[in-house]
Amino acid sequence: MGIASILQIDEMMGDFNRMNKRQSLYQVLSFAMIVSSALMIWKGLMVVTGSESPIVVVLSGSMEPAFHRGDLLFLTNYKEEPVRVGEIVVFKVEGRDIPIVHRVIKLHEKEDGTVKFLTKGDNNNVDDRGLYAPGQLWLTKKDIVGRARGFLPYVGIITIFMNEYPKVKWAILSILAIFVLLHRE
Repeated sequence: MGIASILQIDEMMGDFNRMNKRQSLYQVLSFAMIVSSALMIWKGLMVVTGSESPIVVVLSGSMEPAFHRGDLLFLTNYKEEPVRVGEIVVFKVEGRDIPIVHRVIKLHEKEDGTVKFLTKGDNNNVDDRGLYAPGQLWLTKKDIVGRARGFLPYVGIITIFMNEYPKVKWAILSILAIFVLLHRE
């Protein structure tokens, strides 16, 4: 650490010490409002989009060239919309925590109205049956988290980086928390 960094930290600590209890409580409440606002926005997006996860990050290259690792996808999951061949869906498989983003390649419709479908990554050589739960050959609507409706290229690479290097994530979160708590406006 350089002398300038030490002086900046010393100056920040001095600012913190000069705050009275009312200012400190105000800063803590401001931080709590930011966190609760983010949670309310997320829950609102869940209601509007019908998806348990309205925004996801592509974690692998299995959908290239359509989507690349780090692309941020916006999802909807309206129950009344039928699943179509060619549609890009995000699905969860029993026993796996991380959802998968792949394209629907086949539909299997029964006379009773139930629909099952098969998926495959655009950049993969085989379908996804090897990724499904043991004994599962098709996906159903209950497996779908959402359908890709739009994306921002590479915006999610920050999320991937922070998950691969947790110390960086905690450092960034700590710096943001300190900034919010010490900022007086």
